[in-house]
Amino acid sequence: MDIKLRRYNTIYIIDISGDMDLYNAHRLKDVVAKLIAKGVSELVINLEKVDYLDSSGVGALIHVFTQVKQRELQMRITHVHGSVEKVIRLTKLMDYFPIVDSVKDALYELSGKGQQ
Repeated sequence: MDIKLRRYNTIYIIDISGDMDLYNAHRLKDVVAKLIAKGVSELVINLEKVDYLDSSGVGALIHVFTQVKQRELQMRITHVHGSVEKVIRLTKLMDYFPIVDSVKDALYELSGKGQQ
């Protein structure tokens, strides 16, 4: 799994590629914890290039979302597709996570334009 960060104004986009599994899902938790510690309040997790997600990956997403929610921060998950979507649907988390279609949609919502 590879994680890259980019920024749009105050919003941090976390681009993940590869497999989110037992061996590396913890890395997402670490990255988000560091961003929260830096005072980042808006995050986008981009799963466009994630091909495989196991229960550890789901657990990492739940952990991250819980941390964000407890601190009253904002987060969106984008590009949920294929087998990743199947796992999230099977675990009945499609309505739990703040999922939007694209990074562009997430930026629109988080920048406040989508809430008017």
